[in-house]
Amino acid sequence: MNNTQISLIAENYADALIKLGQDNSVSYDDILNSLNIIKEVCDTSKDLTMIFANPTISNSTKFSMIDEIFADTIQDNVKNFLKVIIEKKRFEELNGIIASFTKKLDEINSIKRVEVTSAIEMDENIKQRILEKLQLKLHQNVIAEWKIDTDIIGGLIVKIDDDVIDSSLRCKLENLSKHII
Repeated sequence: MNNTQISLIAENYADALIKLGQDNSVSYDDILNSLNIIKEVCDTSKDLTMIFANPTISNSTKFSMIDEIFADTIQDNVKNFLKVIIEKKRFEELNGIIASFTKKLDEINSIKRVEVTSAIEMDENIKQRILEKLQLKLHQNVIAEWKIDTDIIGGLIVKIDDDVIDSSLRCKLENLSKHII
């Protein structure tokens, strides 16, 4: 799950992107795909990230670079959005904006992201049964991030937002030892 800190500034910019999608000028999926392309390019090129965040480099130079690098790969509206956050010196908020936009998009689409940790790799049938039970309980579509942690010995740990359901054997043994002592 994404652990990016989301500032109020990032929330506001993500709201602007949501509004862009609501106006039907571009779809939410196209916005998200464009944002992910920008993030991928910036993650692979730290020099580019430093250029976009550098206040001593002119905006016109940065805008030319954006037009050249992302010529046919991202939506024009998202390209303009990128230029706005650079112009407003908010480029460092990009990851938070993407995280906030994704979170807001999940709410719109009634999607809940969870993290499921098990001691061993589970087969697809078991994963599907777990997803079905979570969807019934949460009344939302569930997207799970599957993790393995052999330290939990057995059982599962399910993280849903800030809630943790720990049915691991490690947790049960720790609770038992607290009652014995």
